This record gives sequence, structure tokens and C-alpha cells, in this order.
Amino acid sequence: MRRKDNLPELLSPAGDMQCLYAAVKGGADAIYVGGKAFGARAYAKNFSIDELAAAAKYCHLHGVKLYVTVNTLVYDKEMEELSDFVAELWRVGVDAVITADLGAIGEIKRRVPGMPIHASTQMSVHNTDGADAAFMLGCERVVVARELSSDNIRSVTENSKAEIEAFLHGALCVCHSGQCLMSSLVGGRSGNRGECAQPCRLPYSNKYPLSLSDLSLAGRIRDLIDLGVSSLKIEGRMKSPEYVYTVTSIYRRLLDEGRNATASEIDELRRVFSRGEFTESYFTGNKFDKMTGVRSEGDKEMSRAIAPMEFSPELKSLKAFAKIKLGEPATLTLALGDGRSATAIGQIPSEAINAPLTECGVKERLAKMGGTYFTLSPDDIELALDGGVNLPPSAINALRREAAEALLSLGREPVSNNYEPAGYKRAYSKPMKTALFLKANAYKELIKRGSPAAGSFDVAFLPIDDFADGANGVYLPPVITDGELCEVESLLSKLKERGAKYALVGNIGHVAIAKRAGLVPIGDFRLNITNRGAREYYKTVGVLDAVLSPELTLPMARDIGGAEIVYGRIPLMLTERCFIKENFGCERCGTAFLTDRTGAKFPLIKEFGHRNLLLNSIPTYMGDRKKELESASIKHTHFIFSTETADEVERVIKAYDRSAALSTEVRRIGKR
Repeated sequence: MRRKDNLPELLSPAGDMQCLYAAVKGGADAIYVGGKAFGARAYAKNFSIDELAAAAKYCHLHGVKLYVTVNTLVYDKEMEELSDFVAELWRVGVDAVITADLGAIGEIKRRVPGMPIHASTQMSVHNTDGADAAFMLGCERVVVARELSSDNIRSVTENSKAEIEAFLHGALCVCHSGQCLMSSLVGGRSGNRGECAQPCRLPYSNKYPLSLSDLSLAGRIRDLIDLGVSSLKIEGRMKSPEYVYTVTSIYRRLLDEGRNATASEIDELRRVFSRGEFTESYFTGNKFDKMTGVRSEGDKEMSRAIAPMEFSPELKSLKAFAKIKLGEPATLTLALGDGRSATAIGQIPSEAINAPLTECGVKERLAKMGGTYFTLSPDDIELALDGGVNLPPSAINALRREAAEALLSLGREPVSNNYEPAGYKRAYSKPMKTALFLKANAYKELIKRGSPAAGSFDVAFLPIDDFADGANGVYLPPVITDGELCEVESLLSKLKERGAKYALVGNIGHVAIAKRAGLVPIGDFRLNITNRGAREYYKTVGVLDAVLSPELTLPMARDIGGAEIVYGRIPLMLTERCFIKENFGCERCGTAFLTDRTGAKFPLIKEFGHRNLLLNSIPTYMGDRKKELESASIKHTHFIFSTETADEVERVIKAYDRSAALSTEVRRIGKR
């Protein structure tokens, strides 16, 4: 839905109050911050509820909106805490929450129905179908993937029912947001839970192939305005106030003047923070241009050379009208220059015995606005004062405080304090064995041999562009942009004629694509289901069953209900760029891997559209732990085959059926 006005909102980050003051001073239209829980930057300073209340008042005083990130995956045991937290955000005047978890969205809509919700980029929305699904779920705005080109952003903006927000400047994750499991499964710190250890910034194979340069679209401002997006987002909740102010003020100027940045302005952006040169390759569609960047000592020196800046609240000047008349309550009206005003009603003054109020004394007391975001000169107070009356100083002070507070308040009514758990029940899975072959070679060989392993699965999923007769499931590409949709739907139509009945869907936008093709959706682990509410949503939209998040323990999976990956090198990253071609050459496609500092080898394989999957160095395996699966009521088991040969697939299936251990190192469910 294209904006009807001229300029998109400029959305800036803030990790603390200093950064918030810097963003307002720099000219932000809106600011996003994190609370002490449920935000994807757990290691930022973040805001307490009292600080969020103060932040909301300050932002609204300056005509700026305040959004709070609530965009981690949420466990069932945390839903009451999340519900109470969002109720508090509503009470203190927050304008919207940014959320990724489908169960959390359902809980927010139920507990705080008036709270606007923005779908986080962690929701993995790459196309119009995804944006519309998020809108129907209750998200009025959708933050699209950073990897989209301008043409794909334009398509979603023009065709979706939702407002669209796009990234403008800042750090880029090498993996598509919401699809990274590397920090969690390898390092024990979940990026989806706000604890990312940034493994992409570490060396692999003696280089830094996964560390991307920062995004800057300062040279594309005219194009961005023309796209019609509702909001442009600056990344950086862990950055300094100097960064927030400098970046915000430059983009404010560029947007207001409707022009692209000059070389000197880009240099200024680079000085405040950069990893070498900036990149705009995703936006321009040149995603195979070199985009890697490491923060050098020279980059750090430039940033350190910037003079420290101190930011304090900018006070708003007031005008006031006070009336203190005998026999009627005292009143005070405070007014801002933009027409906003508030009136407080106080005590009834009494007749003075020996020290009546004076005009000078009353004005001096009313002008004491210390501790507020206001300043008031005695000369700007109009006072109607009866002679011979008295009003205690405490009553005058209370009148002033009440009027100032009313001018800052949104006047929202608190929502119910009584938390009622949602009525979601455990979803029961039918006994089923499914397998995803990320490359079809092994499956084709099994079919050729007439191997029983090929027929041991109820559903065998093969890639949409590497299908084989005998398979009955299609693995939808994890990313399907609007520009790729026509090709994908054409392929699906042909594969249905060849016997495909099921589709493995990996994000909220896939469900509509699968159903239009006449295929039954089954949820991939990429849906990031970590609670019953999310599982219930996919059930209601027709997803037959779903593989739960690999980050869950078995007791958690038991309580939700769904499938578990019982064998496979779980994909840790989904990259937009082809790192195989860039680092090894196309001739290594199928054999490339990255080696970390411990010597662990992570295979890279090609995805649809020359994207890449980075696979775990060791497979998950639960064949010799079937009693644990049975105790967790896991009846739908899911296998992932990627680098395995046909012989290796047969060995895994035979070992699993015999409940035997594998001879190689393996990972267990709920473990690193």
C-alpha cells in the first residue's frame, strides 16, 4: 500500500536515553528501542518500563513515535510475562511493537487489541504473499527482508495490503533474518532469542568470507522516495549516540531535500562507523558484487576521532493561563506552540489571613518546571488572581505537576490486569516419516537401485528445480521474491502433474503459494515454531503438520506437538549471495566447505536462485534415542539429507530402523 504523502518515515535506533535524545535532535520521525526482555538485542543497554514511559513522553512531546522490539521467539512458559509486558507498553504510551513470533502476535492481539503491531524482518517476509499473510494476522506494517532489490520492494509496496518498511542504513546479517541457527546450534547463544554471538564476523578458512560491509542507501534517496515505502529504518541499537545523531541528521537532510548524498556526506557516514566501503548491492540487484567487509583499525581510528557528544532533553517552551478565584477551584492551562494544551483543576483558595498571594509569587512558583521536559517563563503566564486569597504552595505545585503530566500523557486506559491463558492445546501429529533431500542425486540413485530406503518415507521432499519421479513432495525455496514467483508457480504446476502432493513450506508467505498450486502444506523447521500459539496458527491456515524449531528441547516439543528432525546436517545459514562461486569457484559446487578456528568443516551447498546454505559441521541424530522421542510423543520424524551419498542414506536409514548408533560424531535435540 503506497504512501499517500511525499516522504517515508525516518526510523532511528536507540539503545539508551542518550541515543534517544540524539535521534530526536537528529530529526527522526520515529524511534525503535528494546525493553529488558523479548528484544533481539539482549546485550544492548535497553530500557526499563520507567525509562520507556519517560521515552514515550519525550518522543510524543517532539512529535516522534516510539516503537518497542518484542521480536524474539517466545516459549509457552513466557507468554504471561510477554502479555504483561506489552500491557505495560500500552499503558505508558508506546506507539507500536515490532514482533516476529506468531504465537506472540496472537497473544498481543488478545490481551492488548489496540496495540499496533509491526512484523519484524525476523518473520522472513520476502514477497507480497508474506506481507499479506502478516497483515491478515494483525500486522499493520511489515519490515521486508534486507536482501530485496528495489524492484521487489516496489512490487510488495504496490501490491500488499500492509504498510512496508525497508532498511536504509547499518549492519547487514549475512544470513536472511530469522533463518540463522549458527550462533544457537554451534555456540549455544540463540540469535532468534536475542543472544547472537555474531559467528559471521569470525574467520573461516583463514579469511572473513561471511562478514558483510554495512548497508548505506544514501546514494539512492530519490529511488527510495519513489518506491512509496512507509518507513526507512536505520540499524544500530547497540551503536553510540554520536552514530545515532550523525546518521539520523544526514538522512533527515537528504529526505527533506529530496536528493542523494554527496561524497562528503557519505564520507561522514563512513567515519562514524563502517566496515570498509558501504554496499548497496542487494538494493540494486547486483548481489554477486563483492560485499565482504571487516572493521579495520583504520575504521576504528576514524570513529574514535569523532568528538564525544552530550545529548540532553530539549525543553519545550510553554505558555500558561492560571485562574485563582475565591470560591472556585484553581485551574492551570499549559499550552505548546503547536496547539496542544492540558488543563489541571486544583483546590479552592481560601481567604488570606495575613499573607495573600501575589501575582509575582504565583508566577514564580508556576514557572518552576524543573524535572519536566518543559520551560516556562513568568512573562508567558497569564494570571487571573483575586486579591486577598491564599493557596498553599503545595497546592500550586500540585496544580503545576498535574498540568505538565496531562500535557505529556496519551490518556490511555490500562488493559485488564487479569491474564487468561490462551486455550491452545497440544497439536497431535499422525505417525509419519518425512525426508528432505536438499540435493536429489542420492534420491535418484536410490530409485535407480530400487532401494527400500527410497520407499521408507511417507513423503520425500525434493527441491523444486531438482525433482525426480517417485518423490511426492516439493521443497519450496526458503526465499521466493515477487520477481521469482512466476517461475516457481510454473514449476509447481509441472511437478503436480508429475506426482507431487505435498509442499514443504518455510515461511508465512509460502502457505498461499502451496495452496494455489493445489499442494498440501507441511511446515519446515524454518517456520520457527516455539510455542502452541504459532503451531495453532499454521494449523488453522491448513498446514498439515510442522517440523518444530531445532532450538527446542524435547519436553518443549512434547508440549507443543509436531515433528522433529531426527537426522541431518541442519542448515545454519541461508545466504542471498553465492559464497561457493566467490570463494571457491563454480567447479567446487557440491564440495565446498568453510573451516572455523577449531577445524570444524561446514559444507556449503547451492540453493534456488544461486543462494547458498551453510550446513552444520555434524548431523543431528536420534535413532539410538527413540525412547526419548517416544516420551516426548514425537510421532512425525523428519530426516534431512544434503551431502550424503546414496550408500550413506541407506546406512542412516538402516541404523535408525535398528535403533543403532552412528559411528560419527552427532548432535542431539536440544543440545549444541
